[in-house]
Amino acid sequence: MTQSALSQLKSHSTIVADTSDLSAIAKFRPQDATTNPSLITAAAEQPESRELIEAAYQQAKQEGYTSDTLVERTIDILTVKFGVEILKLIEGRVSTEVDASLSYDTEATIKKAKELLALYKGYGIESDRILIKIASTWEGIQAAKVLEAEGIHCNLTLLFGLHQAKACADAKVTLVSPFVGRILDWYKKAEQVQSYPIEKDPGVNSVKAIYDYYKANGIKTEIMGASFRSVEQVLALAGCDLLTVAPALLEKLEQEQHNVEPQLVQPNPSTKQPHAIQEIVFKTQLEDDLMAFQLLQSGIDGFIKAREQLSTLLRQSFGLSGDLKL
Repeated sequence: MTQSALSQLKSHSTIVADTSDLSAIAKFRPQDATTNPSLITAAAEQPESRELIEAAYQQAKQEGYTSDTLVERTIDILTVKFGVEILKLIEGRVSTEVDASLSYDTEATIKKAKELLALYKGYGIESDRILIKIASTWEGIQAAKVLEAEGIHCNLTLLFGLHQAKACADAKVTLVSPFVGRILDWYKKAEQVQSYPIEKDPGVNSVKAIYDYYKANGIKTEIMGASFRSVEQVLALAGCDLLTVAPALLEKLEQEQHNVEPQLVQPNPSTKQPHAIQEIVFKTQLEDDLMAFQLLQSGIDGFIKAREQLSTLLRQSFGLSGDLKL
């Protein structure tokens, strides 16, 4: 009997669930899982999350937080609690995101990352099972460089250009997450086209360029394709180190039966040693790449908005008395 496309894909790439939906993670049993503020907010709105929210709120109160800091601390605790629940269902790692409003503040990002890890440790989870997720701004990448030097593993997200990938490699980050689908969406709108043949898909080809650069130069940073819009995009990157896929596409992959072959192959080693990218060069290249520049900022803005929505949800839930009303 032919294996499903998902089963075959797992033999070429590590599959990661792009969700905070615990039932979906239990169903598909990925190696790793990723979360972001939008996913956490969506999960928090589900009735089954009431117990986690209540526990997070009570813990924040017991720690002495009040007013605005109480809500912010509750969000951090809740985010980690979702991570802990996810880790009960998988064998690998979970990515937990630093507050996106800190994306241009290196020191604040480092501090927040350590606070999140301390919460995990309080629940008995060691740091080797956590990837601290940070936006791929220059400041975020420098924070990751410091954290990695201290043995704290990072996932650099909202990555849209090779210049970002090069800076992440210089920082020796554990993993990068180039956003395939958002790149495709941007080009479809900019060029006013409905679709691209998969071999010309700009999102797929962006990941392939990063893969070729990393592998040719012996860079150990893992590449995790993210933000997929279709099964075709996922399968076009079979052979990438990791692929983080939403439950709806995992379902489709599980139902498909056709043969899956690796699409990425190791390039010949480069004879040139890559030069470290400097801040001025990075920022100039980012500003010159309209797609990457716009998508990085809109991604940060979107994650900030999602966290604000969660803050509003929690404030409404606590009420004036501080009791949850979910």
